[in-house]
Amino acid sequence: MAFHEIRFPTSISRGALVSPERKTDIVVLGSGFEERNSRWADSRRAFNAGYGVKTLKELYDVVSFFEERRGRLHGFRWKDPLDFKSCAPGEQISDQDQVIGVGDGVQADFNLQKTYGESYSPWLREIKKPVSGSVLVALDGVSKSESQDYNVDFNSGIVSFLSGQIPANGASVTAGFEFDVPVRFDSDKLEINLANFESGAIPDIPLVEILL
Repeated sequence: MAFHEIRFPTSISRGALVSPERKTDIVVLGSGFEERNSRWADSRRAFNAGYGVKTLKELYDVVSFFEERRGRLHGFRWKDPLDFKSCAPGEQISDQDQVIGVGDGVQADFNLQKTYGESYSPWLREIKKPVSGSVLVALDGVSKSESQDYNVDFNSGIVSFLSGQIPANGASVTAGFEFDVPVRFDSDKLEINLANFESGAIPDIPLVEILL
């Protein structure tokens, strides 16, 4: 299997169904109390692209995209219409949106990440597929320049500071960015009923996030 660095058509993904998912085991004791255990350290997103398909041309494009990915075999990029940047949907990206690390004078590489929540148990999500040209970086609030101060691997989400620009001990490394979700089709078969499509039937096109 491989990962194809191509994004699913955004004109279709904008209307998709989004389903964040976690896996929790719950045991109800004889006393009525519960014991709960989270089996997954990270959540996993599932999507249904069928809700975004409005025309036969878009449906054809999905089938073509599906065939090139060989069904579930190869992963690809997906723009989550709900959550695709380092800040809230209605805000502008800033190089101080997210803390991605603290310098020690030696470490040059930092993985982009996004924090959800702030009070009880914040969750750190590693960002593996940032969008090219969207990443902004700052050190202790001072903006840095891509190619002059750092480089970004847009296939892994790693920010690498160049020689002479490595963050000093205690320096706060922050970033702002747009990102895609690595996904695959969640079925090797697409069931499409063209007889009902134009009267409002929604084709089922399931996608699921993959770990990289």
